[in-house]
Amino acid sequence: QITMFAGALLRGESVPTMRWVGAGFAFAGLSFLMWPSGTAPVPLLGAGLMLGAALGWGIYSLLGAGAADPLGATARNFLWATPLGLLPAFFMWDGMSPIGALLAVLSGAVTSGLGYALWYRVLPELPASVAAVAQLTVPIIALAGGIVFIGEELTWRFLVAALMVLGGVVLSLYRSKAD
Repeated sequence: QITMFAGALLRGESVPTMRWVGAGFAFAGLSFLMWPSGTAPVPLLGAGLMLGAALGWGIYSLLGAGAADPLGATARNFLWATPLGLLPAFFMWDGMSPIGALLAVLSGAVTSGLGYALWYRVLPELPASVAAVAQLTVPIIALAGGIVFIGEELTWRFLVAALMVLGGVVLSLYRSKAD
């Protein structure tokens, strides 16, 4: 989100006040959901890796929004990344069956491919700051899917975070007459 907001500002996009407020509220909700509970410390390596992934996704989205053929570029990127993505399987097989590995790769590639196709279809129609806020819904949607489809526990923490994220997204889309 921060990367995409920075990209929006660098491109000269005017970001309305309520978008800033909504983005902050949605980000606070996501932080509330993802923050470790109890007394466990935040694993710095994991947090650093997540920050790197977030930075990469933001840059990739900004570049994809301006690409002549974002779906083709994404397909090529998937093909280039496949060998690197499969490399750990050779060192950490851990009893996985070949059919299980194939199903995991297919489900990941198909669902990711469809997700990217949808994202890059709508991305050129959105200001970068709107796209940044919209991305905050992804973990909420994924966790809701886990609750509905695989029996993950519905918790008060999820409900509060979902209301904060979705409320922040709604606030971010409000445009006052002053903006």
